[in-house]
Amino acid sequence: MLASAEINKEAPTSERPALEVTEGWKSFGHVNALRDVKLNAYPGEVLAILGDNGAGKSTLVKVLAGVHNLDAGELRINGETVDRTSPRLARQHGVSTVFQDLAVIETLDVAANMFLGQQIRRGWIFANRRRMFAEAADSLAALGVRVPSVRAQLGELSGGQRQGVAIARAVREDNPIVLMDEPTAALGVRETAHVGEIIRELKRRGKCVILVSHDLEFVFKVADRMLIMRLGGVQGLRTTKSTDHQEVVAMITGIAGDDETKARS
Repeated sequence: MLASAEINKEAPTSERPALEVTEGWKSFGHVNALRDVKLNAYPGEVLAILGDNGAGKSTLVKVLAGVHNLDAGELRINGETVDRTSPRLARQHGVSTVFQDLAVIETLDVAANMFLGQQIRRGWIFANRRRMFAEAADSLAALGVRVPSVRAQLGELSGGQRQGVAIARAVREDNPIVLMDEPTAALGVRETAHVGEIIRELKRRGKCVILVSHDLEFVFKVADRMLIMRLGGVQGLRTTKSTDHQEVVAMITGIAGDDETKARS
């Protein structure tokens, strides 16, 4: 196994990071949800964020997605410093997000969910439903997401199909950065494998994919690098080729970690 310093050198260096967090802090009352976090994520890579419950993973993703702003530190998107943001501004900066709760409306049809807040209109008032049906079908087909019909209510679909629609909506925005918070939670083996195929396709397209997951088997199959968090801080950074399940679990539980990280704990 490589030493920590050598492992970190394996991060992509040909391009500037798509997303950067430097000395990031976020508190809720007296609780430090993020403590001096550093993150670099690059185009054409899948970076997994790992950690136990309460490690700060979802808080970090929500900072990247514009739901929360840092209390201290710096967030840069495609090299641009972002002082204050929101989900809408994050999308404008090129960030699409698939949240764990999917943020879908089960009483609306597939096409309507694909275009939430971004309806295609005829004139100023009426939605262009025909065009939305066609574009939704094309987007789903391009990712291999199968649904009975784009006119079907989302509540009639399986969990994997709803997940596919949420991911396809993020991909349709064609932003360079895609965040996924637990995209395989509650999915079966077959549906999980399909999500993995979608992530690999995003990587082939040169997207920067940041993935939060508890599923180590899945992470080792799709991720290039892993940022391991514990108690709001970064416990270490590893490439999937240079580590194993045992070391990652040890870092998640605090048994092992980078010397610099241990010194701050």
